[in-house]
Amino acid sequence: MPFCDDDEITHRTIAPGFDIDVVTGDNAQMSFVTLEPGATVPMHDHPHEQMGYVMDGDFEFTIGDETRRVKTGNKYVIPGGITHGISKVYVRSLALDVFSPPREEYK
Repeated sequence: MPFCDDDEITHRTIAPGFDIDVVTGDNAQMSFVTLEPGATVPMHDHPHEQMGYVMDGDFEFTIGDETRRVKTGNKYVIPGGITHGISKVYVRSLALDVFSPPREEYK
Protein backbone atom coordinates (compact mmCIF):
# COMPACT_ATOMS: atom_id res chain seq x y z
CA MET A 1 0.00 0.00 0.00
CA PRO A 2 2.15 2.90 -1.21
CA PHE A 3 -0.72 5.41 -0.85
CA CYS A 4 -3.32 5.66 1.91
CA ASP A 5 -6.87 6.72 1.24
CA ASP A 6 -9.06 7.99 4.09
CA ASP A 7 -10.99 4.71 4.22
CA GLU A 8 -7.71 2.85 4.92
CA ILE A 9 -6.80 5.02 7.92
CA THR A 10 -7.73 4.01 11.47
CA HIS A 11 -9.80 6.72 13.19
CA ARG A 12 -10.10 6.64 17.00
CA THR A 13 -11.33 8.85 19.81
CA ILE A 14 -8.90 8.30 22.68
CA ALA A 15 -10.61 10.64 25.18
CA PRO A 16 -13.01 13.60 24.97
CA GLY A 17 -11.42 16.15 22.64
CA PHE A 18 -8.54 13.81 21.72
CA ASP A 19 -8.83 12.07 18.33
CA ILE A 20 -6.25 10.28 16.18
CA ASP A 21 -5.99 9.16 12.56
CA VAL A 22 -3.38 6.41 12.21
CA VAL A 23 -1.35 5.05 9.29
CA THR A 24 0.72 1.95 10.08
CA GLY A 25 3.69 0.48 8.21
CA ASP A 26 5.87 -2.50 9.05
CA ASN A 27 8.31 -0.62 11.31
CA ALA A 28 6.79 2.79 12.02
CA GLN A 29 3.43 4.43 12.53
CA MET A 30 2.08 7.96 11.98
CA SER A 31 -0.65 9.32 14.21
CA PHE A 32 -2.32 12.60 13.28
CA VAL A 33 -3.53 13.93 16.63
CA THR A 34 -6.35 16.45 16.98
CA LEU A 35 -6.73 18.11 20.39
CA GLU A 36 -9.63 20.39 21.26
CA PRO A 37 -9.35 23.20 23.84
CA GLY A 38 -9.82 21.78 27.32
CA ALA A 39 -8.67 18.28 26.36
CA THR A 40 -6.00 16.56 28.41
CA VAL A 41 -3.78 13.54 27.82
CA PRO A 42 -3.05 11.87 31.17
CA MET A 43 0.57 11.17 32.06
CA HIS A 44 1.52 7.79 30.60
CA ASP A 45 4.42 5.87 29.12
CA HIS A 46 4.94 3.11 26.57
CA PRO A 47 7.95 1.21 25.26
CA HIS A 48 7.74 2.82 21.81
CA GLU A 49 9.95 5.71 20.77
CA GLN A 50 7.74 8.67 19.87
CA MET A 51 8.63 11.82 18.02
CA GLY A 52 6.35 14.58 16.89
CA TYR A 53 5.76 17.86 15.15
CA VAL A 54 3.13 20.45 16.12
CA MET A 55 1.48 21.17 12.78
CA ASP A 56 -0.87 23.78 14.23
CA GLY A 57 -1.76 24.78 17.76
CA ASP A 58 -0.69 25.63 21.26
CA PHE A 59 -0.64 23.26 24.25
CA GLU A 60 1.22 22.48 27.48
CA PHE A 61 3.23 19.26 27.17
CA THR A 62 5.18 17.44 29.88
CA ILE A 63 7.92 14.99 28.91
CA GLY A 64 9.71 13.42 31.86
CA ASP A 65 10.23 16.18 34.40
CA GLU A 66 10.12 19.07 31.90
CA THR A 67 6.94 20.97 30.99
CA ARG A 68 6.85 23.32 28.04
CA ARG A 69 4.21 25.26 26.13
CA VAL A 70 4.56 24.00 22.55
CA LYS A 71 3.25 25.79 19.48
CA THR A 72 3.10 25.46 15.72
CA GLY A 73 6.47 24.33 14.36
CA ASN A 74 7.81 22.82 17.60
CA LYS A 75 9.21 19.27 17.56
CA TYR A 76 9.76 16.69 20.31
CA VAL A 77 11.35 13.28 20.89
CA ILE A 78 10.19 10.91 23.63
CA PRO A 79 12.34 7.83 24.29
CA GLY A 80 10.46 4.64 25.14
CA GLY A 81 9.55 4.34 28.82
CA ILE A 82 9.50 8.10 29.53
CA THR A 83 6.31 9.44 31.15
CA HIS A 84 4.56 12.22 29.20
CA GLY A 85 1.19 13.95 28.90
CA ILE A 86 -0.68 17.11 27.94
CA SER A 87 -2.18 19.21 30.71
CA LYS A 88 -3.75 22.13 28.83
CA VAL A 89 -4.81 22.75 25.23
CA TYR A 90 -5.14 26.48 24.51
CA VAL A 91 -6.51 26.28 20.93
CA ARG A 92 -7.58 23.47 18.61
CA SER A 93 -4.28 21.75 17.83
CA LEU A 94 -2.97 19.25 15.30
CA ALA A 95 0.22 17.27 15.81
CA LEU A 96 1.90 14.49 13.89
CA ASP A 97 3.32 11.71 16.09
CA VAL A 98 5.56 8.95 14.77
CA PHE A 99 5.97 5.71 16.74
CA SER A 100 8.57 3.00 16.32
CA PRO A 101 7.79 0.20 16.52
CA PRO A 102 4.09 0.64 15.70
CA ARG A 103 1.66 0.58 18.62
CA GLU A 104 -0.52 -2.51 18.30
CA GLU A 105 -3.46 -0.88 20.11
CA TYR A 106 -3.57 1.90 17.45
CA LYS A 107 -3.72 -0.44 14.41
